[in-house]
Amino acid sequence: MPEAHYPANGAARGVDDHFFRRYRELLDAEDKAFDELEHAYEDGDRAHFEVDLAAWRTALEKRATFLERHGLGAAPLAVR
Repeated sequence: MPEAHYPANGAARGVDDHFFRRYRELLDAEDKAFDELEHAYEDGDRAHFEVDLAAWRTALEKRATFLERHGLGAAPLAVR
């Protein structure tokens, strides 16, 4: 059985090897989407930029949702 890891404050659900594998997949997808976005920007391709921007935002949202579901979501920043 994989060893589960828990943060010191106990806020998160079990973080195990499956968690890390899935998180790595989400990071890779986000990185790939950003690379596509970067290429469209550098090429000045507005149509592809818009599509790639939406794909990158979707990848970010998936990662954020995954972390929130495991009790690791970031607190909103305070605006002054």
